[in-house]
Amino acid sequence: MRIVRDYQFVNPKDQGASVAIGNFDGVHIGHQSVIKLARKAAPEAPLGVMTFEPHPRSYFAPSAPPFRLTGPEARAHRLEKLGIERLYELPFNAALAGLAPREFAEAVIVKGLGLTHVVVGADFCFGKGRAGTAEDLKAFGEELGFGVTIAPLITGGEGQVSSTNIRNALSDGRPRDAAAMLGHWHRIDGPVIGGEQRGRELGFPTANMSIEGLHPPKFGVYAVLVDILEGPHKGTYHGASSIGVRPMFGENQANIETFLFDFSGDLYGTHLSVGLVDYLRPELKFDGLDALIKQMDADCQQCREILAAL
Repeated sequence: MRIVRDYQFVNPKDQGASVAIGNFDGVHIGHQSVIKLARKAAPEAPLGVMTFEPHPRSYFAPSAPPFRLTGPEARAHRLEKLGIERLYELPFNAALAGLAPREFAEAVIVKGLGLTHVVVGADFCFGKGRAGTAEDLKAFGEELGFGVTIAPLITGGEGQVSSTNIRNALSDGRPRDAAAMLGHWHRIDGPVIGGEQRGRELGFPTANMSIEGLHPPKFGVYAVLVDILEGPHKGTYHGASSIGVRPMFGENQANIETFLFDFSGDLYGTHLSVGLVDYLRPELKFDGLDALIKQMDADCQQCREILAAL
């Protein structure tokens, strides 16, 4: 997969794709259906996705609470798995945000990227002030020479499939409901960072990862599937994760700490992808370390049983 981060000076071999346009936060089943339509609309063209970085919501409200389901690295990794050949990750800045809908169609879609076909959701808005609609884009396509498909909204057991409903499920500690809308386990990706090594001292060495900038799932303990994405230990493992602020040890910045079952090795700096399977319990403050260790033993046993049944 080639990642293109500009629309003004594009290599000709990166033009001419059939793309799905959107933010693709979480790359849920609605996003996946739009991608499938882009493939079907022009099977001879490279399959692409056009998205934006930073997320427009972050650009317009930088002080808002973290909301993203996936950062750019995790999103790119998921899109590559879906067969995307061209990822147009355009910088969302004042210049791009200031383009009128017609200017966006002319400058970005036609002159810049030379797109063959674009697919958008029925609720798609674009251009300055979100003034352009999916129907407007279709009219521009007929005039300017690119195809447009408007994808219907997807519904599931939780109602409309959307990043908002997925966030709500994760906030409630319902990772399986989130997974039903995502089409895959909700994953937290990133490098393993240094910690205070308390888990190692307790007999449960953990891989610590930041959740900064991401929508925080309900704090507590989860059964997880862990992909080590690189290095000598690359592969998939079962484990238990704790997400939160570690109330046993004072006030701390929220993170995710993961104990991999039946694993031994150094993971510092290695990139992991941690998939949330089931929520076990909330974070607790115990009466001493012995009680904490006893509960961690019980948590790990429960996680092993859950994951063995997958």
